[in-house]
Amino acid sequence: QVLVAESGGGLVQPGGSLRLACAVTDSVFSFYVMAWYHQAPGRQRDLVGSITPSGDTNYAEAVKGRFTISRDNAKKTMYLQMDDLKPEDTAVYYCNTDMRLWSWGQGTQVTVSS
Repeated sequence: QVLVAESGGGLVQPGGSLRLACAVTDSVFSFYVMAWYHQAPGRQRDLVGSITPSGDTNYAEAVKGRFTISRDNAKKTMYLQMDDLKPEDTAVYYCNTDMRLWSWGQGTQVTVSS
C-alpha cells in the first residue's frame, strides 16, 4: 500500500509564502502524475495543480502565477511552493495521484490570516 504524508503547513499573513512537501513511501511515485488538492471547510476537495513524471505542470486558474509544483523522484517527494498567499487559500492541502488512486494522508493545514 502506497502511503503519502503532507507537511509544511502553518499560519501565514496575506502576501506570505509557504512550502509544502508530500513524501511518498513507494518508488512507484516516479511513474505517476502527482497532484496537490485543497479542501476548505464545508467545500469539496479541489485540484490545485499537477505535475507529470518529467516535470510538466498544470495549475488551477486561481493559483496560476502564485503556486509552483515541483518533484524530486529520487527522494519520492513532491513540493508546493506557495507565494503571495491570500485568505482564500486557507484550506487543508493534500497530495495524491491525479486519478486519486492512493489512500489520502492527513493533509496539512494552511491558514492565511492577518
